[in-house]
Amino acid sequence: MLSNEVPEHPCVSPVSNQVFERRLIEKYIAENGADPMNGQPLSEEQLIDIKVSHPIRPKAPSSTSIPAILKALQDEWDAVMLHSFTLRQQLQTTRQELSHALYQHDAACRVIARLTKEVTAAREALATLKPQAGLVVAQAVASQPHAGGAGEPMEVSEQVGMIPEIIQKLQDKATVLTTERKKRGKTVPEELVRTEDLSKYRQVATHAGLHSASVPGILSLDLCPSDTNKVLTGGADKNVVVFDKKEEQIIATLKGHTKKVRHTHTLPFLYSPFTYTIRVWSVTGGNCVQVVRAHEASVTGLSLHATGDYLLSSSEDQYWAFSDIQTGRVLTKVTDEAAGCALTCAQFHPDGLIFGTGTADSQIKIWDLKERTNVANFPGHVGPVTSIAFSENGYYLATGAQDSSVKLWDLRKLKNFKTITLDNNYEVKSLVFDQSGTYLAVGGTDIRVYICKQWSEVLNFTEHTGVVTGVAFGEHAQFLTSTGMDRSLKFYSL
Repeated sequence: MLSNEVPEHPCVSPVSNQVFERRLIEKYIAENGADPMNGQPLSEEQLIDIKVSHPIRPKAPSSTSIPAILKALQDEWDAVMLHSFTLRQQLQTTRQELSHALYQHDAACRVIARLTKEVTAAREALATLKPQAGLVVAQAVASQPHAGGAGEPMEVSEQVGMIPEIIQKLQDKATVLTTERKKRGKTVPEELVRTEDLSKYRQVATHAGLHSASVPGILSLDLCPSDTNKVLTGGADKNVVVFDKKEEQIIATLKGHTKKVRHTHTLPFLYSPFTYTIRVWSVTGGNCVQVVRAHEASVTGLSLHATGDYLLSSSEDQYWAFSDIQTGRVLTKVTDEAAGCALTCAQFHPDGLIFGTGTADSQIKIWDLKERTNVANFPGHVGPVTSIAFSENGYYLATGAQDSSVKLWDLRKLKNFKTITLDNNYEVKSLVFDQSGTYLAVGGTDIRVYICKQWSEVLNFTEHTGVVTGVAFGEHAQFLTSTGMDRSLKFYSL
């Protein structure tokens, strides 16, 4: 058994019932005092010889003869066999110990992962209890008519009118913005991320503890223009959250809405459409500083004018309104009586003198703000228009609708020059150009990023488990962020 050869003098160990070469087992017992198979105590007296017939061996040779050398080699061989057997035993024992250690390590890793997850959830829950100062804007939409908040009346404010001073202010701002855009020309900012680098973007962070888990869903997203590390989200839990991307923590949580927060914008103050009204909030004070009562039905879209003093809103009451944020007064309110359908979204042109609205009957309308007239219409979609976005270059308009397509329009030629056909049943929820007008992001069933002019797809993210409700580019497209109905805020970059 020990030498892997047929024994010449076999004997049986009563401890393990194994057969051994007597010469080898006696040497092993002399060194270890135990059975080599199970390690139990064993003495030479306990060994039982097995009687077998074998040839008579010659007498032992003298130490100076060749047979003596062979005997020495035999003894050395026996020692090697004993050592080899011991090594095999030790190897088997080591393998068993290693297997046990690996099982222990796997169990420890699982426990550590579970505890880490619990600690992260606890920290996020704690952060929501410590709101701090920040800048935000949010819009909440009502699902029931005449649902006022805090006992406030729902009467629509009277129109003040577009006085010459306001029109001149808008014109002056547009002149400045147009001049700045011409200076920039077609030069792409050096800091803008390159297409080859953008294509390598991946998810680098996700935050699921910003809003309540009992009412899942983040419905709106916006970034602070002066600091794109400040992220604003509005949730189905009726709360608005300001999140610091750099510090990875909540810096403000605004509570008090009675309806879902569907649209958000950032300002030095923060304003929030609430039922049929639009409210301006102070994050520092935590109170509503202004209320704009512009509509008689749910607000469906918001856009801030470049001056920062005026607000464009659209509503299911078929009207768009232009209001003064500082005073809360409605300056003008217009509808297209010939169309007779609800407005679904609204967005200012970068210059602020024209804007676009989407309708429930698939129309895109371009309006002149100073004249309050409809100057162009873009038919072509099928189903309600869900999102519109103007490029910073001032020439392109992107629109999305329930027909699972994104259309690109040239405002100079007033025609559709490109249609991006998406997958069947693709839900387009959000469209946004980066600040240079180089990239277009589409949010909905998933997230897709296209490079303008070629209009080829550069990125496609499917990390959200729910519909994507908002997408936004960081400064110079150095990162991309998104929100969805899975209650998560995600960041993508290199």
